[in-house]
Amino acid sequence: MPQNLKQHYSTAVIGGGQAGLSASHYLKRHGVDHVVFEKKTVAHKWKNERWDAFCLVTPNWQCQLPDHPYDGADPHGFMVKDEILAYVDRFVKKVDAPIFEQTGVTSLEKHGGLFRLETSAGAVTADAVVIATSLYADPAIPRAAERLPEDITQIHTAAYRNTDQLPDGGVIVVGSGQSGCQIAEDLHLAGRKVHLVTGNAPRCARFYRGRDVVDWLSDIGQYDITVEHDGMTKKKHDTNHYLTGRDGGRDIDLRKFALEGMALYGRMSGIAAGRMLFEPNLKANLDGADRVYNGINALIDRHIAEKGIDAPAASPYVPIWEPEAEITELDLKAEGITSVIWATGFSPDWSFVGLPIFDGNAYPVHRRGVTAVDGVYVLGLPWLWTWGSGRFLSVGRDAEHVVGHLAARHSAQTSSLKQSVSA
Repeated sequence: MPQNLKQHYSTAVIGGGQAGLSASHYLKRHGVDHVVFEKKTVAHKWKNERWDAFCLVTPNWQCQLPDHPYDGADPHGFMVKDEILAYVDRFVKKVDAPIFEQTGVTSLEKHGGLFRLETSAGAVTADAVVIATSLYADPAIPRAAERLPEDITQIHTAAYRNTDQLPDGGVIVVGSGQSGCQIAEDLHLAGRKVHLVTGNAPRCARFYRGRDVVDWLSDIGQYDITVEHDGMTKKKHDTNHYLTGRDGGRDIDLRKFALEGMALYGRMSGIAAGRMLFEPNLKANLDGADRVYNGINALIDRHIAEKGIDAPAASPYVPIWEPEAEITELDLKAEGITSVIWATGFSPDWSFVGLPIFDGNAYPVHRRGVTAVDGVYVLGLPWLWTWGSGRFLSVGRDAEHVVGHLAARHSAQTSSLKQSVSA
């Protein structure tokens, strides 16, 4: 870690997570002087915003950080929290980034030919900037939460650790994305009465026709399809499929949970007079998730048929439970609800960026991390380029591309400066 902040760097990297560290790795390789600013601590979210039973959803072999592939004994398993932290810590030590922790960037603007960054440790300038803060800066909790009774405990998934931190009684999990479904399962397995508020998140099989679905999809080439492929642009805003790597990996089937006593509802529409209100779309949400599930499996079926692969027979999913009626409101006190867990995702924080790099929806415009503002790059976003861009699988590949572009720019600027001095 550097001891003193310099006034100028060739490159400033904002964010000390896997994306920022990957950028630092390649900047070092290219010999580009740089600094990394992290407003909390290195790999903060992995260490401080994951529940106790958290594990990877993708198999270990997909952990492909730069020069740091998974090298354990279980490539087709799913690392649990302590193992993930150990993997990340080894990467942190290997990179040995010139990082300033607990140093937030409060302003990024263009000043002449340089970029000026105001940080909590002072101001610096840079020739180039890599913004690696991801889309998951702040927990997103709907304003309707303010209308819950005061005696109900509320936490976001980022603060959930285990069932013991919640008071006795029923728990509502709002949101059925990956985190919401896995936390609902965690509570369900612990014997808690769980009420799950669903959304339009898709689901995916864990294993199909004798293999992990991820392995099949990798063979098919799904992880190499870029965001520029026809119809893929919208993917950057899609919700991830829900499944789990827990206990060796399995499907998450909300219909099975319902048969076991979990209460399911459509999307939350509001809170009023001690009641939570829901849209009448539970059946549509379940059916939509199953269509995606069967659609992915059908893709695998076609691949197996085309390649003549010997595999177990196809087995389309058939619903094992159907809602008898659409429940549109729930009396929280009458149902013994004492806790609400908001599995409603995160929102990005681009407030410090005073540069014209955003579209009309406040999303950075770029092509594989290279923005239209010369010298400004973004990293770590879901579908920055491929399905694995926001994860261990491909964040390193994107960082290599971005830093390659940045290093070529840096070299050209250095050569131009030398020529000017010589003249």
